[in-house]
Amino acid sequence: MTAPSPTVRDETPSDVDAIRRVVLSAFPTPLESRLVDRLRENGRLTISLVAESGGHVVGHIAFSPVTVAGSDTGGLGLAPLSVAPECQIIGIGGALVRAGLDMCRRLGVPFAVVLGEPDYYRRFGFLPAATRGLFDAYGGGDAFAAIELAPRGIPGGGRVDYVPEFSEFTDAA
Repeated sequence: MTAPSPTVRDETPSDVDAIRRVVLSAFPTPLESRLVDRLRENGRLTISLVAESGGHVVGHIAFSPVTVAGSDTGGLGLAPLSVAPECQIIGIGGALVRAGLDMCRRLGVPFAVVLGEPDYYRRFGFLPAATRGLFDAYGGGDAFAAIELAPRGIPGGGRVDYVPEFSEFTDAA
């Protein structure tokens, strides 16, 4: 049996509780759910998309601002990507990533970064950020990756800083 393709769309105010449930179900701690709520509350949820299947929110992706130390060029950080456990491994996460990156391009975002499974994100064009001279505050190593969304969109290198809402993750590292 093939699962129906999800519909990916912008978050609406009526989705907030469903998003919270999906994010809580996708991660072992509530940190990511609190992060999404704080980004939304503080107006830093630049892109927030949901995947809907069968009339239910089954996935969510968030992008928020990042800066590169010593550069005027900013980008977006993909975090978190959440898919309800019962809907994982059927392409919902991939649909969200593709839609999110398409939205980034439409908005003129020059680059995006992610801290996640290298093999998973490589299929969307993310490459180790270190190859571009970028590093993160979390010690992500090869799991910290970047994608250039516009010609010469990635600054010359430096530390990528996330917005203050991510400080809980820096404290936990």
